[in-house]
Amino acid sequence: MIITVASGKGGTGKTTIAVNLALSLADRHPLLVDCDVEEPNAALFLKPVFEQREEVGILIPEVDFDKCTYCGRCAEVCQYHAIAVVAQKVLIFPELCHGCGSCTLNCPEGAIHEVLNVTGVIEMGHAGPLAFGQGVMNVGQAMAVPIIRQLKKKAIPPDTAGQVVILDASPGTSCPVVESMRGADLVLLVTEPTPFGLHDLRLAVEVARDELGLPVGVVINRDGVGDQGVDEYCAAEGIPILMRIPLDRRIAEAYSEGVPLVEALPEYRARFRELHQRIEREVMR
Repeated sequence: MIITVASGKGGTGKTTIAVNLALSLADRHPLLVDCDVEEPNAALFLKPVFEQREEVGILIPEVDFDKCTYCGRCAEVCQYHAIAVVAQKVLIFPELCHGCGSCTLNCPEGAIHEVLNVTGVIEMGHAGPLAFGQGVMNVGQAMAVPIIRQLKKKAIPPDTAGQVVILDASPGTSCPVVESMRGADLVLLVTEPTPFGLHDLRLAVEVARDELGLPVGVVINRDGVGDQGVDEYCAAEGIPILMRIPLDRRIAEAYSEGVPLVEALPEYRARFRELHQRIEREVMR
């Protein structure tokens, strides 16, 4: 089972849910993958030992000027405007290139080949019985999706039957989040009971359920603040609320010190195991 933990906005407690759910299922040797490659932070709580490290990126064009006739065909087929031909010059803009390979395939002279443009690294290791993976995007890079795609390919085994795989997505509803959701069996959306939380929960549901066709469940963090808007919305949409975590200073203090919730407050270990059972019973039935 692949569970993507996501949220429409940042700061809702998404990583808290992902990390503590994984720790609560440690006896099942789960896999936790931090797909928030722009700002991964699950490792701050798990302190994993990394055993593999690999540079990743996208293939960008490189021109052999001895063969190039400056016909401009490469620029014509590039929908991202990552290559331009001006007089007797070919300009390549790596920050715009999506690595689609159209320019290489369409060059009539065979003057273009591809080279790896490194945009980040992926790291694999263990945190006790947990298998752990994360991607880290290099500073100044613009596209997270290629790193997430390669991280998932590297970390997730072809057959996940019987194994729990938890993907910690980045906040929001942009392309990196969509890539983190793609291929999941369930999207677990973490929200807070406020008007802002409700607004962004709606957006996340539209992406996960309405666009990708994935089942969704909700965890309400900081329960007890705000209003009843999230409850009313979930009831109207038939979305199960699978867990509630109250606003508790002890939780915030543990988080600020990098201590997982299930270690600071052991009674939550059973609650997270119940969360997983409810996912299997109510959402994946």
